[in-house]
Amino acid sequence: MDKKLLIVEDEKSILDILSFNLKREGYDTIEAMDGETGLAMAKTVNPDLILLDVMLPKLDGFEVCRKLREEGRSTPVIMLTAREEESDKVMGLEIGADDYITKPFSMRELLARIKANIRRSKMDESASAPVANGERIVAGNLIIDLNRLEVLKNNEPVDLTQREFELLRFLASSPNKVFSREELMEKVWNYEYYGDIRTVDVTIRRLREKVEDDPANPVYIVTRRGAGYFFTEA
Repeated sequence: MDKKLLIVEDEKSILDILSFNLKREGYDTIEAMDGETGLAMAKTVNPDLILLDVMLPKLDGFEVCRKLREEGRSTPVIMLTAREEESDKVMGLEIGADDYITKPFSMRELLARIKANIRRSKMDESASAPVANGERIVAGNLIIDLNRLEVLKNNEPVDLTQREFELLRFLASSPNKVFSREELMEKVWNYEYYGDIRTVDVTIRRLREKVEDDPANPVYIVTRRGAGYFFTEA
C-alpha cells in the first residue's frame, strides 16, 4: 500500500513541485494550503507523514503541530521553512516536530528524510510493546521507564518530546560510551546520511534543560569535546 503524505504549504508552486515529485516516488499525496485545513485533514485522513510549512495563513505550522501533539497524535512531522533562526528550530523540536528542513532544499534530501522518519515511526510502533519485567534505567534522581516510555525526575514526570525520550533512552542504554553527532543522527534520527547535526545539539540542550539540575554543568548528558556526547549514571 502506498504511503500517504499530507503536504501543508501555501505557496502553490512549491506545493505542486512537492506533490509531483512525491507522487513520482510512489507516495499518495493530499494537499492543504492553510493551517486550519491542514489540521483538519491531518485528523481525518490519518497520513503516514506530514510536510508542514511554518508560515501559513489562518494557523501557522507551529500551532498545527502543537495541536496535533496535544491530542496525542504521533504522526511524523517534518517542518518546512525559509527561516534559519535557531529559535525557530528549537520551537519546532520542542513542540514535537520530528524534523526540520530549511528552504531551499533538494528533493533527494527531502526524500531521504521522509523515508527515514516513516521507517523510524514504524520501528517506534514495534518498540512500544511492553518491556519484560518493566525494565527501568535508574541514574541518580532519574528513572527512565522503558515499559511506560516515560522519565521521572525526583519521582515527578518529565515532559519530553518523543525524540527527546528516544535520545535519552539511547544514550542511557550504553552508559559512558561516547557517540558522535553523526552516530546519533544515524541511530536516533535513523538517517542513512548525515543531516543537519545542529539538530542533535539543539535536542541535547533541550533535554538537559529538562533532566539536569544545572543544564550549564550537566551531570548525566556530558559532552566529550571534539568527540560527541555520552551518558553517565551520576
